[in-house]
Amino acid sequence: MPQETIKETFESFNGCRIRLMRAGQGAPLLFLHGGGGAPVWLPFMESLSQRFDVIVPEHPGYGASDSPDWLDNVGDLAYFYLDVIDALKLSRLHLVGTSLGGWIAAEIAVRSCASLATLTLSAAVGIHVKGVRKGDLFMWSREQLVRNLYHDQKLAEAALAQPVTDDAMMAHAKNQLASAKLGWHPRLYNPDLPKWLHRISVPTLLVWGDDDKLVPLPHGPAYAALIPGARLHVIESCGHVPHVERADAFVTAVTDFIGRAS
Repeated sequence: MPQETIKETFESFNGCRIRLMRAGQGAPLLFLHGGGGAPVWLPFMESLSQRFDVIVPEHPGYGASDSPDWLDNVGDLAYFYLDVIDALKLSRLHLVGTSLGGWIAAEIAVRSCASLATLTLSAAVGIHVKGVRKGDLFMWSREQLVRNLYHDQKLAEAALAQPVTDDAMMAHAKNQLASAKLGWHPRLYNPDLPKWLHRISVPTLLVWGDDDKLVPLPHGPAYAALIPGARLHVIESCGHVPHVERADAFVTAVTDFIGRAS
């Protein structure tokens, strides 16, 4: 999609100013990013915008968005986004979240599915699976983190070869601080969330890479067992970022799911 068709704005909700990217037409699709933020419009967003009105906010505490005093936990972000959904008058919304964004999306859905048509959780943190250890993004070096995000190490090497600007370093530090505030202890999960996942009452898709080193694949079936009617789609030869590493497969899985659910 040509860059000029992507609308980038700063909007305030309940006194918190956040950065929003938006493009496309059709039913609204709200994408919630992971701990790395949402600095640019990515190819999978472009693909989804051919069918949907794609809305990509930067969470409070991340990137160019405000860091509000009230932000203490993921539940705060869930309520914030419920207010955003109301303020933007979004209905029959397709809610998609990856990693941390998947956790936020799950916390939104257990509180209210009134405005949702479907829910997609991709490589979502948020729950603990006994005997399965997550990767520790807070302890990994930058190189370890990038390499552990991907199955295809050529993609990791290409990402590591990109120059890192001062602005990018500052944004990364801000994002890491916000992620630590939200997920330091317990490490990237809410022990109470599994008790309430049965409240999710919309069609739900779980997307996982088969070689996810941050949130290993057993988390997918565990989520699926807790959400009524949820189905799991596993993408082969893929790490923690299916929407980046296997963008075409990710978009196909999401659009096919939404098509069937509709």
